[in-house]
Amino acid sequence: GKIEAVKGISFTVEAGQVVTLIGTNGAGKTTTLRTLSGLLKPLAGTITFDGQPLHKYRADQIVALGLAHSPEGRH
Repeated sequence: GKIEAVKGISFTVEAGQVVTLIGTNGAGKTTTLRTLSGLLKPLAGTITFDGQPLHKYRADQIVALGLAHSPEGRH
């Protein structure tokens, strides 16, 4: 079966805010950020940006909107 990495998340970010996600390993941070940045498609639910469904945008358009996923460096 499918694994639900993230379920029931909801938040609002105001213009000009910088937001970080913190949590334990396996909490869904990377999945959330990959979905917000257009690298993954949600299995259910809706992600909106300025009232528009985010799935209408390509990943490069999402970056142009100011949404980006900056993964932690690996050493």
